[in-house]
Amino acid sequence: MNSLTRRKFLIASGVTGAGAIAAGAAGLSLAALLRTADPSTAVAARQRRKLVIVTLYGGNDGLNTVVPYTDPAYYRARPELAYPAEQVLRLDHQLGLNPVLGGLHGLWQAGQLAVVLGVGYPRPDRSHFRSMDIWQTAAPEAPIQTGWVGRWLDGTRAPVEAAVSFESVLPPLLVGEGRSGACVSVDGLQLPGGLTSAVLAPLGQAEEGEPAMRARAAGSYADLITMDTLVRESRQTAAGPSGSPDDFLPGTATGGASALAAQLMLVAQCVEAGVPTSVYSVSLGGFDTHAQELVGHERLLSELDQALTTFVTRMAGTEAGRLTSVLVYSEFGRRVRANASDGTDHGTAGPVFVLGPGVDGGLYGEQPGLADLDDGDLKATTDFRDVFGAALAGVLDAEPARYLEGYTPADRLPLF
Repeated sequence: MNSLTRRKFLIASGVTGAGAIAAGAAGLSLAALLRTADPSTAVAARQRRKLVIVTLYGGNDGLNTVVPYTDPAYYRARPELAYPAEQVLRLDHQLGLNPVLGGLHGLWQAGQLAVVLGVGYPRPDRSHFRSMDIWQTAAPEAPIQTGWVGRWLDGTRAPVEAAVSFESVLPPLLVGEGRSGACVSVDGLQLPGGLTSAVLAPLGQAEEGEPAMRARAAGSYADLITMDTLVRESRQTAAGPSGSPDDFLPGTATGGASALAAQLMLVAQCVEAGVPTSVYSVSLGGFDTHAQELVGHERLLSELDQALTTFVTRMAGTEAGRLTSVLVYSEFGRRVRANASDGTDHGTAGPVFVLGPGVDGGLYGEQPGLADLDDGDLKATTDFRDVFGAALAGVLDAEPARYLEGYTPADRLPLF
């Protein structure tokens, strides 16, 4: 294919890919990210702790995730949604995991799952977008423009690959004042009808004597093909022998990606390759369960359980993986009482999961009481900045108050 034909195709064909090298510091291809695993520094990168942040968009129902199976008030408040005590996977004599979270229960028994109870922030906001903004910026008092990981990037003068999001849009979490993380999408190539990446592979081949910008465009396309191959392999592996690589729940208007397992498989590849990334951000959408909650919520939790369990089990097999921890949160929990549509509406506090081979498993904090509600909602018993502070100190070796807008956790949670 001659240079003129290739140039016209790259400009006009409609070939797109969110992982392409994009304008601005936040665009990075997967192939370019993997190339940051310099052999001379990969050993040191594998020996550093790493944090994977999983965002559950939509407001996960914490009461049906970590179930207070001995509390009569739970059964009175949601008679059609409550889980019978005999079905719950017990954590202690009062609390248990949703019945579909068998993989996480196994990690609990192995001491690799910590459950932080009643996590929230002062004066809760029930807007998806404002509440998620509060969680990602760690600034509940007033809106600010930087995320708590972004401020860490600023403070450490970290390169763009130090924090990576495998989502279609860079989350505020990774945006600093002067620096930001990288956004690498798992969506792969979107090609015009009838074309395949194999047919178009020559577009990525260098041609002698072509201008530098045209060569860069071709190189970017080659990166896209490489990324597309890795993404498809990750999706297929994540789906398993009996599943379809596209059989994942879609995200919703409240945000979040689908195919969590595929996102985590890409994280695993980067960790094992020695990529110098300290923080990864992935997500799963669909948790806004206003109606017919039981089936939809169980399907979401099943996907979460499979993805997290597979990832943590794989991480336990390597030195770099054993230094990798996962933090799972949602912007708020749900109302205690079920609504008339067999669902739950926007609430407040909920549990946060922290898991991995290097996590000190167990229950942390106090379960909010169902007899002492705030206008029908749970009262937070753990400030979310206490959890983030533990991650900053225990994983990123950073002083929490410096990156949490001056907030100093009263008691540092010994999660890591």
